[in-house]
Amino acid sequence: MSRKLVGVSDDLDAVCECETAVREQFAAKVHARQTNPQRESLVTAARSQPYYLDVTHPEANKGYVVTRLSKLLGIPVAEIATIGDMPNDISMFEKSGISIAMGQAGEEVKSAATYTTSSSEEEGFAKAVEEILNT
Repeated sequence: MSRKLVGVSDDLDAVCECETAVREQFAAKVHARQTNPQRESLVTAARSQPYYLDVTHPEANKGYVVTRLSKLLGIPVAEIATIGDMPNDISMFEKSGISIAMGQAGEEVKSAATYTTSSSEEEGFAKAVEEILNT
């Protein structure tokens, strides 16, 4: 069973700081008993809204879904396109061949994407499909 811890606050800076702190504190643990130590991710932390922090199992994120669907459907990740607008979309941007940030996305999300389209109010999804994916 997948477990999810959620943090919600009107203090947007505090939510961002909490995301960073969780990543630093819990994101990696070193297994030192092995000759060749490896890191194991314990959790992922990402904001799905500016006020909403998701802390989940390392495989309960959008990046894992991209790689899992790639294997299940036999589609190379290089041929998968993703579209998003929130920090929790960055993990799927990192795994997909083409990533598109919506116009309303913050700079952190836009800088992680291959392309940026217009906002939802300006039909950004449709424009991305027509102008980026149909080329």
